[in-house]
Amino acid sequence: MCGIVGYVGTRDAVPVIIEGLRRLEYRGYDSAGVAVVDEGRLNRRRSVGKLKNLEESLRAEPLKGAFGIGHTRWATHGRPSEENAHPHADCKGELVVVHNGIIENYLSLKSRLAAAGHRFVTQTDTEVVAHLVESHLGRGSLEDAVRKALEEMEGIYALVLMHTGEPQKLVAARRGPPLVVGLGEGEHFLASDIPALLPYTRDFLFLDDGDVVVVTPKSVRITDPHGREVTRAPQRIAWDPVQAEKGGYRHFMLKEIHEQPRAVRDTLLGRIGLEEGEVHLEELGQAAAELKRSQRVLLLACGTSWHAALIGKYLLEQLSQVRAEVDYGSEFRYRTPIVGPETLAVAISQSGETADTLAAFREAKRLGALPIAICNVQGSMLTREAAGTLLTHAGPEIGVASTKAFTSQLVALALLALHLGRLRGTLSPERCRELLQSLSKVPHLMENALQASGRIDEMSKFFAHAHDFLFLGRGINYPIALEGALKLKEISYIHAEGYPAGEMKHGPIALIDENMPVVALCPPGRTYEKMLSNVQEVKARGGKVLAITMQGDTEVPKILEQPPDMVVDVPEVDEVWSPLLTVLPLQLLAYHTAVRAGRDVDQPRNLAKSVTVE
Repeated sequence: MCGIVGYVGTRDAVPVIIEGLRRLEYRGYDSAGVAVVDEGRLNRRRSVGKLKNLEESLRAEPLKGAFGIGHTRWATHGRPSEENAHPHADCKGELVVVHNGIIENYLSLKSRLAAAGHRFVTQTDTEVVAHLVESHLGRGSLEDAVRKALEEMEGIYALVLMHTGEPQKLVAARRGPPLVVGLGEGEHFLASDIPALLPYTRDFLFLDDGDVVVVTPKSVRITDPHGREVTRAPQRIAWDPVQAEKGGYRHFMLKEIHEQPRAVRDTLLGRIGLEEGEVHLEELGQAAAELKRSQRVLLLACGTSWHAALIGKYLLEQLSQVRAEVDYGSEFRYRTPIVGPETLAVAISQSGETADTLAAFREAKRLGALPIAICNVQGSMLTREAAGTLLTHAGPEIGVASTKAFTSQLVALALLALHLGRLRGTLSPERCRELLQSLSKVPHLMENALQASGRIDEMSKFFAHAHDFLFLGRGINYPIALEGALKLKEISYIHAEGYPAGEMKHGPIALIDENMPVVALCPPGRTYEKMLSNVQEVKARGGKVLAITMQGDTEVPKILEQPPDMVVDVPEVDEVWSPLLTVLPLQLLAYHTAVRAGRDVDQPRNLAKSVTVE
């Protein structure tokens, strides 16, 4: 959601803040702003639209200061406008605040403050925070005023504030949305996500819910909701800053699609024993010793991670013969889930800060489940609340449409399924060794599959002006149909539906005509013959088919007509690992179709990378 950057130190704050905001553009936003203090005076600059608009304004009229805060806003209260853009100020223009989250009781607070003489000039809930803190100033420090304000606020927030009367100091608070502190020499940083600060530091402190932090150039002091000082161990982030750059690719999404072989290798690294046919998950800590008692696995996720969870269900049931269920994080709490100590709850999140997934995870923990996480960000809230974590080691993912996070999550789920299979005695060492050997070859096979990018780009010119798509799959590749449809609609804005092919006759077949492209996932396996029949049903109704097959397939081409039909084949692999390959052409199809349609691939409209509010 919103991006936050703060800086205190000896550098000119504005370039640091703007660079940080640029690295957070992937989160989605509709306006941007910056505020700095120079010689005791507070100066603000805000603009609607892309960050470049703010940069042009700053070039025309530069701002200087050695401490300041910046923000990219994703509108929740009040339309996108310069007036509603952050940072927001108090009545005197001496205090400013940036905020990610929602203040649920802002209307009652606003009414009370207005009656006391405070002047409001925006439609946002965030402006209330500035005036509420202002109302408590004069009876202590900025930190004291912030604490008093927090006691009156309801909702979720990541807040950073500064005041002209307390130079070289930022005060921040977290409850819900993420906030990290970057550690430097004679300078410190605040941000809503790690990539913002990678050019300046690799050492981070992750704030917990309820934390209040005071940051100066020489110190970082964290206190809990009761004002007691707490110690947080710094964590060193191994990501190379270059990983957050495009590296010669036109878009981050295309770069991240091509990084998937590396991400899969890194997720496998050090976790598989090919000779003994074992998976090593000692990193789960104490949770590793408790896995064997699990009689049921509950997978909790949202969006693309939910599709990974659906494949995880297939893997867990097939390889470890344990009952597995998949729940949307956003729906889990709103029914009466049956969860107990026999349940292993696995939360899956790229960022580790997805609000719905976190809330569902906490509920499963409360009900007695053993909680573990699959996550890409060490130190995120999810990893801190889990009894153990499988890190995916995908590196920073900047494109809003998730690609390498998805495939690395699939690998983490595969490792968990294989490990449980060995623990439960449902998977022999010989079969586990065979599957691990096959899995270890997948990164190289992915590299081969990605060589089809040029062909798929040529194919995409037939699809860029389509209005609807249907994606069909069966078995373990049904979730890939869902994921392919999601990718296409996310970044090309073409309506697309993913369906289990066996359900086509129960409704979707009515939509098929010569104007609707149908993507059919046809890898060999237990549902192959059924998929051939489904493709024939599409052809009988005049549909145009793009079939995803494996190399050496001779049956699918017999059914299709060239043109208008098309085939993309991927290297042959064991059926259980086929989603790691069949998803690649669908990612490339979505990407190239969106580019041809002139879409903003890395920052599609209305979407944010990390959904940190409900």
